[in-house]
Amino acid sequence: MKRIFLVLFLISLSSSKAQIHEVGVFLGGSNFIGDVGSTTYVNPNELAYGLLYKWNKSPRHSWRASYVQSKLTSRDSDSDMKSRKERDYSFENSAKELSLGLEFNFFDFNQHDMTKKFTPYIYSGVSYTRYDGLYFAGGNYPKTEKKYGALAIPMTIGVKAKVLDHWVIGLEAGARYTFKDDIDGSNPTSDKLSHLKFGNTNSTDWYVFSGMTLTYTFGNKPCYCKQ
Repeated sequence: MKRIFLVLFLISLSSSKAQIHEVGVFLGGSNFIGDVGSTTYVNPNELAYGLLYKWNKSPRHSWRASYVQSKLTSRDSDSDMKSRKERDYSFENSAKELSLGLEFNFFDFNQHDMTKKFTPYIYSGVSYTRYDGLYFAGGNYPKTEKKYGALAIPMTIGVKAKVLDHWVIGLEAGARYTFKDDIDGSNPTSDKLSHLKFGNTNSTDWYVFSGMTLTYTFGNKPCYCKQ
């Protein structure tokens, strides 16, 4: 995943000299929403961190690529549901995510303007996550089958501000709606483990990254009038 992100970054950098770029980091937390544990929407319980690149096409929108990784953990004992507390399952998984998409600013965010800038923003696109396939076969903790990949739709909302000439800081929370239901081990992908399914098999797993971004901006001033 890191190699893919590096290739995408170098391609964008070499082919868009007339634009303004941002590179930086994401640091925050993760939480999981599924058939095991709490269903609280934003409730970070594990460290999440990664890299971020933006290609600002105008003061209102940017193409964005990121790589974020974290553990995903959840415990039935933290749930408000009595049935889950009595079941007392828990799991730990890994998430290594590459995401590509479009970020839209609600206010103009021309970073060549020397005045202070602030705007709320939203981001969406497509994500691909690598994780361990889990299954419960007796006991309260799952076993690992093999690595799988899942596509997901990121839905992120945040606020950001230019704090210095070349530095932008942001706060954001982003839910990922995945197209898989086995991250917590409740619905194993393998057909040979189908008899071990439990929970709501008609719904899929979600996970959330929430935290802070810090990016450094560089590049020539674009002619936004021609966008």
